[in-house]
Amino acid sequence: MSGRLRWRKFVSGFMLAMTGVCALVTVSVLFFVLGDLVVHGGTSINWNFFTKLPAPVGETGGGMANAIVGSAKLLLLASLIGVPIGFLGGVYLAEFSGSTAAFIVRYAGDLLNGVPSIVIGIFAYAMLVLPFKHFSTIAGSFALGLMMVPIILRSTEEFLNGVPRALREGSMALGASKWKTIQAVVIPAAYRGILTAILLAFARVAGETAPLLFTALGNRYWSHGWNEPTASLPVVIYTYALSPYDDWHRQAWAAGLVLLGLILVINIVARAILSRGISVPRS
Repeated sequence: MSGRLRWRKFVSGFMLAMTGVCALVTVSVLFFVLGDLVVHGGTSINWNFFTKLPAPVGETGGGMANAIVGSAKLLLLASLIGVPIGFLGGVYLAEFSGSTAAFIVRYAGDLLNGVPSIVIGIFAYAMLVLPFKHFSTIAGSFALGLMMVPIILRSTEEFLNGVPRALREGSMALGASKWKTIQAVVIPAAYRGILTAILLAFARVAGETAPLLFTALGNRYWSHGWNEPTASLPVVIYTYALSPYDDWHRQAWAAGLVLLGLILVINIVARAILSRGISVPRS
């Protein structure tokens, strides 16, 4: 018996050490990427980087103000497209999931979540670029919004299913209708989880490049309105990284650092919200 006990302790200690090593490797990769970005791009981040337009080809300096604003416009419109569809679809799946239609919606959402981003970009190109004969912010936002839908849809469903059924039954026992119960009880009880899902979907599409190459394309100047090609940080990083100019390479590193910083902030905020748990906000 003592031999078996020693063996179990050995296996337990070995597995604990292995999990610690794997966790250390995972964290080390993140810090290695961050460190590499800081070393190569930190010197190029200055006030001009955030306020100036790109310099002409061959000249040093300039900034990425148009790409920063363009990314903000793309993500804003993508959220206006993807968040309502994904949220309402998740509510339908969680509260009316017994029907055949709900099964079809859930299955379609899972399939859409597995579609490569470049395929979604080609689809948006065929829908909104070819018919109108030009690239646009709307087309890029449409592609990113489609990518947000399945993430928000499935996450919303899971968080709503996590709300205790007793809350629903108590509300309906007091005379509230089905939709009133969903609106006033179920959704407020899961709002932190739903908000977290929205933020994670936002972070997921913030760094996408392939769909934007087919839709928003790019622009070295300011994009006026929503119906013109627009610059974005992922596309600018891609373009600058492939260029033969050292200054463009440094700015690509700097843009990567800014983009990764944005995604890290969003993830930290999402984790902070989710760590507070699911609760009904007091009025």
